[in-house]
Amino acid sequence: MNYFVSRHPGALEWMHRQVPGSAALEIAHLDTECALGSGDRVFGVLPLIWIAQIHRAGAEAWALEVELPPSLRGQELSAETLDALGARLVRYRVERGGEWVRLLL
Repeated sequence: MNYFVSRHPGALEWMHRQVPGSAALEIAHLDTECALGSGDRVFGVLPLIWIAQIHRAGAEAWALEVELPPSLRGQELSAETLDALGARLVRYRVERGGEWVRLLL
């Protein structure tokens, strides 16, 4: 199952374009009780703690990355604007270890 995590319509549309032909559950917030498992993929702007939880569940975490100029912060962005800014999906794996979090690229 694919999950698209965003409360922004432009980001959701953009993710659908990047992962075509696959069903996805659109959610505004990833519930920590969500039953993720092996083979599941979660796409969106994801905090590190969520990525670690996604990985522990055996699923994949794909972050929507975009270099956002200060002039566009706080604005709703269209899928076309995300394309123009060079948005991309990048797979991350995060392991939590004690007080440190290690990011594995």
